Amino acid sequence: MDEAGIRTFAAKGGGRDTIFALSSGPVPAGVAVIRLSGPRTRFALETICGSCPAPRRASLRDLRRPADGAVIDRGLVLWFPGPESFTGEDVAELHCHGGRAVVAAVLEMLGLLPGCRMAEQGEFTRRAFDNDRMDLLEVEGLADLIAAETEAQRRLAMSQAGGALAAVYDGWRGRLTRARALVEAEFDFADEEDVPEDISGVVWEEVARLRGEIAAHLERAQRAERLRSGVQVVLLGAPNAGKSSLLNALARRDVAIVTEEAGTTRDVIEVHMDLDGYPVTLVDTAGLREEAGSVEREGIRRALARAGDADLVLWLVAPEGEPDAVPTTRPQTAPALWRIETKADRGVRWPADETGERSFRLSVRSGEGVEDLLAALAGFAAAHVGGLDEPLAARERHRRHLEDCLAALADALVERRSLEIRAEDLRRAGESLGRIAGRIGVEDLLDVIFREFCIGK
Repeated sequence: MDEAGIRTFAAKGGGRDTIFALSSGPVPAGVAVIRLSGPRTRFALETICGSCPAPRRASLRDLRRPADGAVIDRGLVLWFPGPESFTGEDVAELHCHGGRAVVAAVLEMLGLLPGCRMAEQGEFTRRAFDNDRMDLLEVEGLADLIAAETEAQRRLAMSQAGGALAAVYDGWRGRLTRARALVEAEFDFADEEDVPEDISGVVWEEVARLRGEIAAHLERAQRAERLRSGVQVVLLGAPNAGKSSLLNALARRDVAIVTEEAGTTRDVIEVHMDLDGYPVTLVDTAGLREEAGSVEREGIRRALARAGDADLVLWLVAPEGEPDAVPTTRPQTAPALWRIETKADRGVRWPADETGERSFRLSVRSGEGVEDLLAALAGFAAAHVGGLDEPLAARERHRRHLEDCLAALADALVERRSLEIRAEDLRRAGESLGRIAGRIGVEDLLDVIFREFCIGK
């Protein structure tokens, strides 16, 4: 197509820009995938490839620079006409060689085409949402699927991205819509002979059952939230009790500085691990002792704060005779605490155990007990998260709207309120469910959600 033809096509294009971006991993790589979406996608293919390939069939083509016809690369080209595509628009993929120079040249060439520009973060997925190819739950599930680091996280994200969670909420919303319609029928058509006098009476039992289902779902969803963020395990103890050494041993790499000097760790150090498919975050903290400088005292404050929010505290105790063998400050709010007796290779005694909690004896130097502790941590994570054999809400946003729904249902079940007000309560409950999947009033959230994606997705 000559320059005049390009200008004519651009003038007729109108509408949205056609976007493009590198959708595969960072270069250099064996293959790079560059994705396009928008009204000028076909024009872009005809311009750089000579013609548009058959839909959904990979075709080997030369990618030529329009200005001089020079071949930039040779690769596979795929064409997905809308609306049967990821975004609902015309979409194409260029599978070219993954060298930095090749990818840069192809992206530069696309940027010179009229009406084409580089995509922003999450813009492909945003267009899929705008074109009703995905709902907001599926969008968030896709983001979690991309970010998943463990097998359990992958399963949870795949369930949400596949639409299973949206189906649950849509089913509840449909039941609420029917209940509201029956209640409104009673006061709107009370004078009609074929409308039973107490049509709404049978509704409230269904509403109460639905409220119980949502409440149980919300309680189970706390496990999904923890699976998404990771089980929090905090290492706590006196200076030189072996916290940093244990962190390095469990992580199997040098993460924290280990010295004989007390107070080396002043801030919180985190390590993310995959234990039998479950995400676990190990947190090393400042040593607890009474005599500490201002910086160390701040580290101790942060250590105790993290322990209070943890799922499990590993309480490290050094052998008798060690300085500060038993810390004087012990967390009172940790849900679970295990006593870890360190430096077992020295063959000495430890202070008496007065905690009554589960205890382990180990040596980082010899390796004694380390694998047993790892296995126990994996078991704790599995038990804490539990079996996720059903779609569950995994984000704080979901939980907040479910709580709003429950509050509205609780109001609707108050019998002394008028039917008109109770019907409005049912409407509020349905809207809260609708906001989870993006059916109602989520414009203020969209920019935040789509920024989670990388450019090209």
